Amino acid sequence: MGIIERIKEIEAEMARTQKNKATEYHLGQLKAKIAKLRTQLLEPPKGSSGGGDGFEVTKFGHGRVALIGFPSVGKSTLLTMLTGTHSEAASYEFTTLTCIPGIIHYNDTKIQLLDLPGIIEGASEGKGRGRQVIAVAKSSDLVLMVLDASKSEGHRQILTKELEAVGLRLNKRPPQIYFKKKKTGGISFNSTLPLTHVDEKLCYQILHEYKIHNAEVLFREDATVDDLIDVIEGNRKYIKCVYVYNKIDVIGIDDVDKLARQPNSVVISCNLKLNLDRLLSKMWEEMGLVRVYTKPQGQQPDFSDPVVLSADRGGCTVEDFCNHIHRSLIKDVKYVLVWGISARHYPQHCGLSHPLQDEDVVQIVKKKEKEEGGRGRFKSHSTAPARISDREKKAPLKT
Repeated sequence: MGIIERIKEIEAEMARTQKNKATEYHLGQLKAKIAKLRTQLLEPPKGSSGGGDGFEVTKFGHGRVALIGFPSVGKSTLLTMLTGTHSEAASYEFTTLTCIPGIIHYNDTKIQLLDLPGIIEGASEGKGRGRQVIAVAKSSDLVLMVLDASKSEGHRQILTKELEAVGLRLNKRPPQIYFKKKKTGGISFNSTLPLTHVDEKLCYQILHEYKIHNAEVLFREDATVDDLIDVIEGNRKYIKCVYVYNKIDVIGIDDVDKLARQPNSVVISCNLKLNLDRLLSKMWEEMGLVRVYTKPQGQQPDFSDPVVLSADRGGCTVEDFCNHIHRSLIKDVKYVLVWGISARHYPQHCGLSHPLQDEDVVQIVKKKEKEEGGRGRFKSHSTAPARISDREKKAPLKT
């Protein structure tokens, strides 16, 4: 029996099992088994040297955004309108067969936009190049899920389910669970608050399913069984997602208003070029990019080429800013002057741990090189020769 058949068999068993207090331990073990099998499904076949076939797209710019959706929802048209890069669009499905990159120039930054082939139900099992599409989505900073506004809401649920099956968690934060494997000592289970979804017995059974008999587990929030399995697996990707409803020109205004009021959603029309500026501002807001401008000492700030930082790519502190310029700069920094939103007064003397905000201006003051041997009359070195034999002999006195 293959991995996919085993997953379907366990899902069928979960579907016919009643959910109550007596069966929660059995359901927890079944969820752990499915998570292990799906991890095996994503692993490359044994004996292969590489990580599997995928789309070769080099990272470029200050951020990466992936377009994911069903075929013929307007992904290629949206890429062409936002970046100017031509992506073939036609009235038939699966027009795009590979990954087509484009660059969005917005707020002095460059954002890489990827047009991916349409995925279908069963993409997590490898149907329709689904694994390659999802692999590119995992390397992105933001996912734009493009949906057809005239179709049912079921498309959004199907896509979310397919992405969740391969370890992509949309618009979620990592669970506050501390987990560490140990060599000895058994399993240590603790929590900082009352738990309603998981108890000590269920945690032990899930860990034994993974053949883990020595570990330390600490719950800092009332997490579920799925959260615990995600922490044990350790390969989950928590990524932000914006739901883009295209083709709003073919539905009524009441339906458009209903879609626009949903969280993390933007309604657009590529045919009539409606609301594209709102989509760009929403992308900028979700990516959380921070532009920092440099100011040389005694000169005006340079507003032409900012240093772009991000919490997802390194961090947004002064230390991250210095590392972005050069790794060896930190040891020479004496203090930093900051102008902008993050400063309480202008300029503010800051250290390396100071968090920077968008459009801050930073001036780095470096340490002065110490003069060897003191200064002035206290200099310990002289220009005289070190050896007596090298000294110039004085001329004899005239008598």
